[in-house]
Amino acid sequence: MRPGEDVQGKSKESGENGDFFAAFCALGKRSAGNHAGRMFDPDRYDGRMPYRRCGDSGLLLPAISLGCWHNFGGVDDFEEGRRILHRAFDRGITHFDLANNYGPPPGSAEENVGRILVSDFVCHRDELVISSKAGHDMWQGPYGNNGSRKHLLASLDQSLKRLRLGYVDIFYSHCPDPHTRLEETLSALATAVQSGRAIHAGLSKYPLKRLKKAVKILADMGVRCLIYQPPYSILQRSVESEGILAWLMEEGLGCIGFSPLAQGMLTPKYLDGIPAGSRAARPEGFLKPEQVIAQQEKIRALGRLATTYDMPLHHLALRWALRSPALTSVIIGARTVTQLDDTLDALDAPALPIELLEDIDLIAPASTVR
Repeated sequence: MRPGEDVQGKSKESGENGDFFAAFCALGKRSAGNHAGRMFDPDRYDGRMPYRRCGDSGLLLPAISLGCWHNFGGVDDFEEGRRILHRAFDRGITHFDLANNYGPPPGSAEENVGRILVSDFVCHRDELVISSKAGHDMWQGPYGNNGSRKHLLASLDQSLKRLRLGYVDIFYSHCPDPHTRLEETLSALATAVQSGRAIHAGLSKYPLKRLKKAVKILADMGVRCLIYQPPYSILQRSVESEGILAWLMEEGLGCIGFSPLAQGMLTPKYLDGIPAGSRAARPEGFLKPEQVIAQQEKIRALGRLATTYDMPLHHLALRWALRSPALTSVIIGARTVTQLDDTLDALDAPALPIELLEDIDLIAPASTVR
């Protein structure tokens, strides 16, 4: 059964099932109160957000997608998260990226986003691409992480419950597991797709040799890998130096880079150190002060370069990442609506001239940046 069809293969919008769907939308609007009663911008597909084809598949993704790694957990402001999702959709972002362990605490980002989806976006599910992942630490005990069928399929079922969804559009193996045979890990992804719990399968952070093998095994199981998700920024270019981007293009696979702003290091906030309240200063964050200190010289050099070309450092970093034809999309985060708007304004910046790209390569060449 395909998502969007009943067991007879009829569309949700047809016949008695259409009446049910209309009633379900009305219920969602009533449960959301003022939030769902507000109309989303009817002009959100007017070209303000470019969409890129995911490899040679039929799926288009926004050039900039919204990630929920941070800012949507139990420690964060739920209503601000709601406003961020609304504003992102109004500005053409149709892809929300999650994982089972996003929070903190783990699982709380999916729980919060799920509450917002069912109350505010219930009539827009078919306009959204929702992804989740499994593989990193999630719960205690021997089945709470890694690449076993037990973990991956149990985790996916838990994610669907938290998200209040019948399926996700993309389900990833979040990281390679050296202790589990690839055939087992990938059989879980194949089962997820073939059972209708996911539309597509993806892989994240696999090194090239293992990635090539994984893609072939998936294909032999009758499931094509849609997309690969690595870290990618001016300060993290290993997918270039290791030949991964070139191989993805050869194979017609999509690529969506996370942390294009290097967890905020490629923004003006870290030019003069680590400010109070920043991600590196927060105890629950993944960015550590020593990471910022190690990159400080490059950050300041890139900041001076951005000033020379009269653009903010974060706009420079995003335009740089999107320059690559191998990139389908990049994933950004936002703590506030104002920050989201400022980041998305990078789409209005002109393409970077060749001279600027050459200067960036001198500061942070692909062969030495990790």
